Amino acid sequence: MPVSATKALRVAVLADSDTRWKWGSLTANRIAPEQAGNAADTENPDIRLDGYLLRGRATPTPRQLQEVGVRADSLREVTAVEFLRTMAEESYDVLVLSLVGGGVQAMLHGLGRVWEDRASRPVVVTGYVGVVYEKLADGLLLRHGADLVLANSRQDADRFRGVYDGVGADSSAVTEVALPFLGGTPYTGEHDPYTVVFAAQPSVPDSRKDRTYLLNRLVQHARLHPGRDVLLKLRSKPGEHTTHIEELPYQKLMQRLDPPANFRLVYGNMGEVLDRTDLLVTISSTAALESLHRRIPTVVLTDLGVRETLGNHHFVGSGCLASWDQLDARHRPVPDAEWVARQGVVPDGSYDTAFDAARERIAKLLDRPGGLPPLTPYYTPVTAPGYLPGILARHHLGPDGTPLPGAPAADREPGPVRQIVRRAARGAYRHGVQRVAPVIRRMGEL
Repeated sequence: MPVSATKALRVAVLADSDTRWKWGSLTANRIAPEQAGNAADTENPDIRLDGYLLRGRATPTPRQLQEVGVRADSLREVTAVEFLRTMAEESYDVLVLSLVGGGVQAMLHGLGRVWEDRASRPVVVTGYVGVVYEKLADGLLLRHGADLVLANSRQDADRFRGVYDGVGADSSAVTEVALPFLGGTPYTGEHDPYTVVFAAQPSVPDSRKDRTYLLNRLVQHARLHPGRDVLLKLRSKPGEHTTHIEELPYQKLMQRLDPPANFRLVYGNMGEVLDRTDLLVTISSTAALESLHRRIPTVVLTDLGVRETLGNHHFVGSGCLASWDQLDARHRPVPDAEWVARQGVVPDGSYDTAFDAARERIAKLLDRPGGLPPLTPYYTPVTAPGYLPGILARHHLGPDGTPLPGAPAADREPGPVRQIVRRAARGAYRHGVQRVAPVIRRMGEL
């Protein structure tokens, strides 16, 4: 009898930022086999979900976790070595690795070591939190070795298999799904007042000039259309970090402006903001796909060019590319239906079945006679002797996946002094990133 039919499925999610916790926890709820036919739910009562937050610069704050809105049965912060120790002691059915590529690779090797003498192990799942527009080969090969590598669209699935097949790696783990946070009420017409939302991104664009330009155009749009609400949707508050480092927060740039009363900053869950949105504007945020899924008019800006470094090149062919000048003149984009379908954005209702293939695959793996074979990543000390050891060392692991001497794997519940030191160190790091590093870079440009 399938495991999921006799007891609640035990699922662990390891994430290293707020967005990756969101992706990982929502994915865990959608891909559990007992969830079949119920993809609209973001919390699955048939699983026990334990969350682990990988300690680092982007470890989410309580506010960020609350904003995601997904509850876990347990949630705690760990180092890589602490997590591996837990995986050696605990028994899970499914493990979702929601990490940057190097983190996934390190965990695959570390887990392979801690599970080498066990008769059974969890099904290991990984993937991407959104649009994949850079470092395709690098990121994919670092994720190779998981039982399922989830692709958020038909286009991504084709590209992923092409990369794996092209280097002679097994591509059977690639499984097409969709972004797990799509959903919400479809757009039915204009609100009162008409609401324009700019979905900001922490690192795109990255220059003060470009970010100031976008902010000025947004404020200008609010002045030109006093009957509209114009909202700047921010990902984080000052001092918080997300998946990407934000060196020039819009909150700081706002201090020099005097915006009109119909312009304001907003935080919170993106889905709730989209509930009142009539026009979503962004450079290349995944929020554009959430918006398109709900049939909300969506614009990907061309003001700073259509460039790989901005990520908006991904939207070529979407019908959504436009400039602020066009938006000021009340332009409304019309998305290309074929492009939208290839991106896993399915406003036709088929989203309910988007995770069926992943559920079926996991159910079969859980019922596999004799358990699962060892994890076999593409990168090994033989295939990448000059690359892999450095990736593992960043997580205090040796070339064979075992913890290095002196690796931080101390008490699971740090005492008050250790907590204070940790917070101070993280604050110093963020100060260096947000204040000192930009100054050094500007000096280097002189």
